[in-house]
This record gives sequence, structure tokens and C-alpha cells, in this order.
Amino acid sequence: MRAKAAFSKEDVFRDMPIPAALRTMVVPAAASQLIVLIYNMADTFFVGQTNNPYMVAGTSLILPVFNITLCLAGLAGVGGGSLISRLLGQKREDEARRVSAFSLYLGLAVAALFSVGAAVFMRPLLGLLGAGENTFEYARQYAMCVIVLGGVPTVLSNVLANLIRSVGLSREASAGIILGGLLNIALDPLFMFVLLPKGDEVLGAGLATCLSNCAALVFFLVVLARLGRGSVITFSPRAGLPEGGSVAAVFGVGVPSAVATLLFDLDYVIIDKLMVSYHDVALAAIGIVLKIERFPLNVGVGICQGMMPLVAYNLTAGNAQRMNGTIRLARRVGLAVAAVSIVLYELLAAPLAGLFIRDAQTVALASQFLRVRVLATPLMFLSFFTVYLFQAFGKGRISLFLGVTRWLVFNIPMLFVLNAVFGMSGIVWAQVTADCLTVLLSLYVYQKYKPAVPQRAA
Repeated sequence: MRAKAAFSKEDVFRDMPIPAALRTMVVPAAASQLIVLIYNMADTFFVGQTNNPYMVAGTSLILPVFNITLCLAGLAGVGGGSLISRLLGQKREDEARRVSAFSLYLGLAVAALFSVGAAVFMRPLLGLLGAGENTFEYARQYAMCVIVLGGVPTVLSNVLANLIRSVGLSREASAGIILGGLLNIALDPLFMFVLLPKGDEVLGAGLATCLSNCAALVFFLVVLARLGRGSVITFSPRAGLPEGGSVAAVFGVGVPSAVATLLFDLDYVIIDKLMVSYHDVALAAIGIVLKIERFPLNVGVGICQGMMPLVAYNLTAGNAQRMNGTIRLARRVGLAVAAVSIVLYELLAAPLAGLFIRDAQTVALASQFLRVRVLATPLMFLSFFTVYLFQAFGKGRISLFLGVTRWLVFNIPMLFVLNAVFGMSGIVWAQVTADCLTVLLSLYVYQKYKPAVPQRAA
């Protein structure tokens, strides 16, 4: 199995034509992101079948907190994965193994701490998120399942997916995520409408999500066992501790990745909090929209995830032509996906919103929100595409600057300003307005700070 992994690195990272290499890495990554989206939407879809907007609102409130688990996975998985690809480009496999073990135990530790903290501070946490009398208990049930019980398997499965992808095994990395997503879709109706009594539908959705993430983790552990003791990706403490510079590099990229994800979730929390001041129907509507709009964004994330190991490897291997060709092709594909999504969402906004709830007022409001929010899709892709590039380059400070500026300087202040001036419609338009500024900044930073590729040895 080790020989297969080595062949994958040489062929995909170095020798395969760029379109084929990008397709090999991106298609499984994008497919897994779509499944993640679908199973997140599945909870909202099945809960929406109760026609209870309070249940929909309660589960929507937990989405930002659940996404923090993905932020923690990014700390260890993105930071470790980016470095592993660069180390492989330098032919330093032993150090890559040490970085792998360190990243996995880092992910385990931070996930456990987060889950315990969520359990201890559940009540103030839900109050901060905006849970009211009608939504509190539903939000609590969902959080206990997906955050407290499911936090560790969620984080570890995503860390493993990032690390396995970093050595060129994108198909295996995505298969576990897809397995968990499909299982969640199958278990949702079973727990919600068959095994648990009426009124416990949110609890059933949470249990289904927790169990599906546990199954994904088991799958990845089986993959590691099949790769064997010689694999670059390992849990074995015998690999030893990485060099101090490697630890710094993991955090140097991982912390900006985690912070950017955290600020993205904070943006969602603020949107929810601002919408609560209007009415629960508006909160339910924006909760649906924030999931529907993720379809092209998740595909874009998959493109970036597949692209990142190729860029990182070829940067340190000294192959500037291959690195730049990969970047250009990945950017074009992402923008094409964004353009198609705008057309489809403008035409099908109401039917798509109607898939999640039958309440006419909620559907009307959600379709109105969606037609505006989708206009930001190409801008959002270009923004996080640039962040992923600097993560691949190992330039964590620049990716941190871009992430912090995007959310704390542009997006979040724009939410408050436009809400104060235009009310509820201002909240919806804030993303488009802010990301116009973000893209201009991202293009400037990329042109000024993109790295020079070291000369490849003959």
C-alpha cells in the first residue's frame, strides 16, 4: 500500500498533465464537500418537514457552532496538511511523518477541550447565539448531539481527510467524508420519524449526525491501518516529535485557517442575532438561505482543497510552471461554478426554499434573500481562493491578514452599518458590498506577496 501512495505522489504531484492532476485531486474533494453540504441541508430539510419554524430556527442557530469544529479541524488538518505537501516536495518524508502524528494528536486535544467547554457552558452559549423561549430546547438537543458527543469524531475525521489528501490520496480522503454524509442522510428520517416519538425530531437529527461522523472516523482509521506502518500519515507516537520549525509552520498556517473559519462563523452568528430582532420567520428564512448558498461555495472549497497540495508540493519542488498552471486552471473552474450558480439560483430561488419548509411566508422571504446573497458567490470564491493559496505557500501571516481584514474590517462592520440604514434588506446585501472590497484587496496582496519559486535542481 505504501508503494501505491508513493506512486500517487510522483504521478499526481509531478508528472500527470495539470488538468488531469487537478481533476484527480479536485473531483473527490468537491464531491465530498457537496455531500457535507447535502447532509447539513438534510437536517434542515427533514426538520422542515415538521412545518415547525421554531425547530428550523433552533437547528440553524447551532450551525455556526458546529462549523467551529471544522475550524478546529483546520487548525491541525490544514496547517499539518499544507506542511506535509511542502515537505514531500523537499523529499523529507520522515519529517512529514512526525508532522502527521503531531497534527492528529493536536486535533484530538483541541476537539476534546471544545466539547467539554460546550457542555459546561451550554446555557450561556445558546443565549449568546440568540436562542429564545421557542427555540432554546431544540437548539440544546441538537448541540448536545453534534457538538458535545460528536465534536471529537467530527474534528478527527476532517483532520484525517486533510492529511490523507496532502499525500495525493484525494479519493480516499473524500470517501470517508462521503460515507459519513450518505449515512447521515439515511439515518435522519429513521431516527426522526420512526425510532423517536413525535416532538423529538431535532434530537433525532442530531443523533444521526453524531453517528455518521463516528462512522467516518472509523473509515479513516481503517484506511490508516491498510496504508501500513510505513505510511506518511500515522497516529504512532514512535514517529517522534517534529522539529521546532515544523511545529511553528503547522500553527503558522493552521491558526490563520482556524481564525478565518471562526470569523466566518461569527459572521453567521451576527446575521442570526440581527435577524432575531425582526421575527422568527426571518431567522428561519435566513437559516435556509445560509445552507442553500453553500452549494457553490462548498464546490469552491473542494477546488481549493484539491488545488492546495499540488501548489504546495510544486512550490518546494521548484516547478513554477506547473504551480502557476494549477492556480490559473483552478481559478477559472471556480469562477465558472459561481457563474452557473447565480443563473440557477435567480431562476429557482422559490422552489429551492420550498424544499425545506412549506410555510408560504418563510419561503417567500428565503427566496428574496437568496436572490441577493448569491450575487456574492464569485466574490466569495476569489476571496477564500487567495487565502488557500497563501496557506499552500506556507505564508500564514498573509492568509491571517486577509481573513481578519475580510471579516473584521469589511463584512461584519458592513452588516451593522447596512442594517442600521436599510433594515433587514441591508443585512442581506452586506455580503456583496463587503466582498467587492475584499476581492480588490486580495488581488493586490497576491500580486505583491506571491512567492518566488526556488530553482528546481537539474
